[in-house]
Amino acid sequence: MALRKADQRVSISDSAGVVVDARKLTTREFNVRLHALLSQGKTRITITNPEARHNLGVGLLQGCRLEFEGSVGYYCLSYCDGIDATVKGNSGWGLGDNLMSGRIIVTRNVGSSTGASMRGGEIIVWGDAGARTGISMKGGTVIVAGDSGFLTGFMMQKGRIIVLGDVGSAAGDSMYEGIIYFGGKVKSLGADAKIEPVDRREQKEVVGILMSAGARLEDIPRSFKKIVSKKKLYHYDSLEPLERDRMVI
Repeated sequence: MALRKADQRVSISDSAGVVVDARKLTTREFNVRLHALLSQGKTRITITNPEARHNLGVGLLQGCRLEFEGSVGYYCLSYCDGIDATVKGNSGWGLGDNLMSGRIIVTRNVGSSTGASMRGGEIIVWGDAGARTGISMKGGTVIVAGDSGFLTGFMMQKGRIIVLGDVGSAAGDSMYEGIIYFGGKVKSLGADAKIEPVDRREQKEVVGILMSAGARLEDIPRSFKKIVSKKKLYHYDSLEPLERDRMVI
């Protein structure tokens, strides 16, 4: 896939930028340093030598542009809001956990549970993704240019996952809402999931999202299908949890 420059939706105040060498800092020192820079209005930050370290860039809650010059480990860029981050390499498990808004781009592959419980924004993976992509997803968009592993969209509640390649087994297991688009094949469906065709209008919308993300038209599948919930697992209770606790049987 060809990459395009990230859009300018995140408000960035400074133009010079700052370089932070992760090798010289502990994980705690690194995150404290990032938060301090943001509080000083330094919102363009290049991180050198991330060396696949875990828990980098956690809890960033204001507009900033981050560029990691290398791979990152588990649970990086989690609990963030309004970030524009690029990882030039791979990422481990749990990338972008609970992302609220903004964009995260990974130029290669990601591990399991990418975008877990995310509520908004975009996560764009230009390689393959591991298992449980978008687990318990509550909004936003995850794009995987390659293949996505088993339990993609597990317990998904809202949002959109777009996989240009194949999807692994138990896809969409126990999903309530949301849509998983795929351009390749699905190994198997999970509980309460079904496949539906994508009409011309929806196909055009998906292509537009991918083009905006930086995909080349020639790399986008000519047709997509989608996985949605059958909604057979829906159960509603008129009682609130505290009311149920007080019931005497």
